[in-house]
Amino acid sequence: MKAFFAALVSAAVTSVTAHYTLPDLILNGAASTDWEYVRQTQNYQDNMPLTDVTSDLIRCYENNTASSTSVATVDAGATVGFKANGDFYHPGYFSAYMSKASPEADSEEAGTSQTWFKIWQDAPTFTAGTNGQPGTLNFALESTDQFTFTIPPSLPSGQYLIRGEQIALHVAKTYGGAQFYLSCAQVNVANGGDGSPEPLVSFPGAYTGYEPGILIDIYDLPSNFTGYVSPGPAVWNQ
Repeated sequence: MKAFFAALVSAAVTSVTAHYTLPDLILNGAASTDWEYVRQTQNYQDNMPLTDVTSDLIRCYENNTASSTSVATVDAGATVGFKANGDFYHPGYFSAYMSKASPEADSEEAGTSQTWFKIWQDAPTFTAGTNGQPGTLNFALESTDQFTFTIPPSLPSGQYLIRGEQIALHVAKTYGGAQFYLSCAQVNVANGGDGSPEPLVSFPGAYTGYEPGILIDIYDLPSNFTGYVSPGPAVWNQ
């Protein structure tokens, strides 16, 4: 009986450690403290992912902490990122979006309309099979605990949300199987330019869940597979 309960505890610990949150914004090469500039997400205690792309939670995994979260000042063209509370245990697709914040980055209303644009992505690469063997997908950021990207240099100054996301694809072969790990940081962009970010999308709305980059069996790719198709809009990084 003791062995049985020990096995249950071990399984529970493994389940939790296999999941993660994104609590830290990376600034000037260093991670902030947990939830300092990142809105605390609803999974801050259990690390569990989202799977419903139609839920309002797909925006920032809100925990109603916008007003109690600080706003970081960053320069257009600066390198920023997100650090997880553990390694990215699952293979997946990574992206970063931004949204002009109205009225301010620390308001619950920010990012609730069609204002989001993608500024970065890291998609798995495809290696074709040889001698009749199936091809494979390669995931560069697997087993790391952070990802970084550049604020577009021509982005106009002002307050924004930055949405960091990993779509884990290890059980994505059925609808609703893909796991979304995400959070939103609050920033004030300084020394910006006169760019016009596009295309703009909303969350929810950017994904249907049926995209080939979301609904995919990464362990049994079809014979005619030629490469991973990134979900969501094209990247704007001028």
